[in-house]
Amino acid sequence: MVQVKLSDIGEGMNEGEISHYFVGVGDEVSVDQPLVEIQTDKMVAEIPAPAAGTVASIHYKAGDMVTVGTVIMEITTEAEFTASLSEMSNTPLQSISTTVAKKINATTVTNPYNRVLAAPYTRKIARELGVDIEQIQGTGPAGRVLDQDVYQAVEQAETDKWTEKQENATAKMEHVQEEIRFSGIRKRIAERMSYSVQTIPHVTHYDEVDLTHLLAERNVLKEMGESVSIAAFFIKAVVICLKEFPMFNAQLEAEKEIIRLLKHYSIGIATHTEDGLMVPVIRNADQKSIRSINEEMKTLVKKAKAGDLRSADMKQGTFTVNNVGPLGGIAATPIINHPETAIMTFYKTKKIPVVIKDDAIEVRSVMNVSVTFDHRVMDGAHSIAFTNRFKELIEHPTKLLLELM
Repeated sequence: MVQVKLSDIGEGMNEGEISHYFVGVGDEVSVDQPLVEIQTDKMVAEIPAPAAGTVASIHYKAGDMVTVGTVIMEITTEAEFTASLSEMSNTPLQSISTTVAKKINATTVTNPYNRVLAAPYTRKIARELGVDIEQIQGTGPAGRVLDQDVYQAVEQAETDKWTEKQENATAKMEHVQEEIRFSGIRKRIAERMSYSVQTIPHVTHYDEVDLTHLLAERNVLKEMGESVSIAAFFIKAVVICLKEFPMFNAQLEAEKEIIRLLKHYSIGIATHTEDGLMVPVIRNADQKSIRSINEEMKTLVKKAKAGDLRSADMKQGTFTVNNVGPLGGIAATPIINHPETAIMTFYKTKKIPVVIKDDAIEVRSVMNVSVTFDHRVMDGAHSIAFTNRFKELIEHPTKLLLELM
């Protein structure tokens, strides 16, 4: 009987933990075949078979600590087995049957230690990646599990997991999905928006505008019986800015290498409807009073929501405004209404503390605004100048009044 002991593995270690066995009782082993893996504080080592034969016994289980010199298992060599047979030849038949039966029983014991072949480092990789190395089919010699087998198993597991997730998601969708036709107005809007995004390099500039004084003037008008939407003032201020910054009231014909500076000022009003986004146009807004702009805007919005807009109501726009404040938005990146070169959006108005003259703090009504422009036609500095002029007119309504004279 050949004893397999924990020999001195160096590094000053005198004990180690049995990580797992590569063989079990009854297994045939060859010389230098790995039998057991030992884990110390500093390293992982395999103990090979000192001789060929059959594993006769295993004295410790995985997880046990053993010291140097401890007999871990025993191997019956071929010579010992032959001698045993010779001994049996001089034994009565009944005894031989009993002896053989005992040997058969000894070699058919359930093998709790049977493990796949793999180098200690490969097992370490598997443990760190959370993979059960015993479930991996090795591609190395004698079925040994190699490093790449572990990595491939991890990749396959991730793929299987993703596939299962997709299948589950698809299965759920089959029970809850509803199909509606993508056609009509919604499809035309999609085509126009897609073309605009693909054609125009969009840039959006944000700023804040103090509406406190303008809202006060509007309240005075209300007391006088004049109910005017704040958006009507915005549109009139926008028209003044367009005249001073003509690139915002233009159209680019890139194929002809021409920028057309338009001399009429027709403002599109982005309007949310049940059928999608509509943009009716207030034509020649520069020639209309704030009261007229307010009345026409209300009429167009009402027609849009009722689905009564005609094609002519949505043509010849030169610049678009988008008032999302009533919906509660505070920021967005709007899409330019091609072939225009810009769009201005007004967001929710909030009361916030503001530092004013002499470092005093006062509650003011402040609105976010954004200008999205075609970067082929103008630059950020142009957008800032345009927005600053708009702020000046809105924050000081008397200046807006002067421009109307």
